[in-house]
Amino acid sequence: MTKRILAVLLVLGLCVGTASGQFGFGGIVYDPTNYHNAVLRYIQLQQQLVQLRQTYTQIVQGYNLARRMAQSLQNMPVRYRAQFSQWRNVVAPNTYGNTGMWINGMNTGLAGSVNTGYQQATTPLLQYDSQFLAAMTPDQQNRVKSQYASVQLSDGSNVTAMATIGAIRGNAQLIQNQINNLEQDSLSGDPNLNTEVAVLNKINATNVLTLRTLQDSNKLLLSLLEQNVIGTKQQRDAVANSIDTDITRQATLASNLSRMTSTLGNSLQNFRMQ
Repeated sequence: MTKRILAVLLVLGLCVGTASGQFGFGGIVYDPTNYHNAVLRYIQLQQQLVQLRQTYTQIVQGYNLARRMAQSLQNMPVRYRAQFSQWRNVVAPNTYGNTGMWINGMNTGLAGSVNTGYQQATTPLLQYDSQFLAAMTPDQQNRVKSQYASVQLSDGSNVTAMATIGAIRGNAQLIQNQINNLEQDSLSGDPNLNTEVAVLNKINATNVLTLRTLQDSNKLLLSLLEQNVIGTKQQRDAVANSIDTDITRQATLASNLSRMTSTLGNSLQNFRMQ
């Protein structure tokens, strides 16, 4: 069919060239220039046809690829949906009324509940009497103050850890809802949720949720690290106190032995003189 069209066009081109030579003459005049131009146009039409065929093939291939890329997996919820454990709130008896605020703080992360709950559920740390503290030797004061600081630092770290855990648990349900929405959209067969832009948006949302989860994990690890640092300090204080006690004992023992030897020598000399 295409070759017939090209042949008709070639004939028309030749007719145009031939007609130009018929005016004023009785016979058909052969014009080499017109014939050459017609052949060139025929060759150009062939080249254009080849390009059209190549373009058509490329378009069909791109269309088939787009169709394959647009196809979704069937029954994705059945194939990929999984059940995970749910976040649970802390529960505990409140026999003497001193655990309720602790539980509320651990479940919500509210600063007031955390601080009050910790104070109500722990043994109060009393202060030394100033006169009693002043009567201590400098070494004893340093030891007492170090132990006191360890308890206060431990309290601060515990309160911070409780606030962190409570904040994470308090936001857990909201995060769980967002994860469920993301799961529904990812497993949905709705074409509007499976376009290229929609898929990229879901990937971005997943990355944000992952970053939030990593941030919460880092907060918990930081709280554990703080408690480990305080525990290491307490161990260091215990070892240092033991070493200081031994050094003091050795120094006291040497002084006592020196005084006892001197006293014994004086007693023996006095005994001989008598």
